[in-house]
Amino acid sequence: MAEIIETVVYRLHELSDAAKDSARAWYREGGFDYDWFDFFYEDFERICEILGLRLKTRTVRLRGGGSRKDPCIWFSGFWSQGDDACFEALYSHGKQAPRRIREYAPQDAELHRIADMLQAIQRRNFYQLRADATHRGHYYHAYCMAISVERDSPSYQAMTVNAEEAVIESLRDLARWLYRQLEREYQYLTSDQAVDEAISANGYTFTASGQRFG
Repeated sequence: MAEIIETVVYRLHELSDAAKDSARAWYREGGFDYDWFDFFYEDFERICEILGLRLKTRTVRLRGGGSRKDPCIWFSGFWSQGDDACFEALYSHGKQAPRRIREYAPQDAELHRIADMLQAIQRRNFYQLRADATHRGHYYHAYCMAISVERDSPSYQAMTVNAEEAVIESLRDLARWLYRQLEREYQYLTSDQAVDEAISANGYTFTASGQRFG
């Protein structure tokens, strides 16, 4: 015989502090089933274009049977010392990159520094430097990027001293910059304030102990 069981449910603000913590833990574990980082990837693509990088793409299969091209950007985080970000791209001189990056991100001193560094290296090499960054291994951090640098000189002129190292480190600094943006956003999205707002906006209900109901 069927039985009717009644359960009293509560909104987040009605729970005890301990139950609220349980409700927040539930949301943090399962609330990120969407690509919250898409905006940052789009922003990073624009920054790369300004600096002279063309991100490589990979084919991603969709559930419906189709496919799409995604930029080759990866990250892991945000709880281990080895967490970081990396990307695959082809690099050549970005014309007027220092000016354009300041127009695009006027308050970001790190991006300004990276653009200035690349510009200075290119100037010393008559804007002939090229680089190819490829991901290697099973981890995602700046040192998983294998970066080859060459000078495309019609007279076979060699790179200036330390040019290769400077380009490699600049591209790795850019990967580190991306990771910091992602980490900052993740910390905000998982903060009590942001989690409480998301739970309330979705109208989730809980038992007295903070367990998700339904």
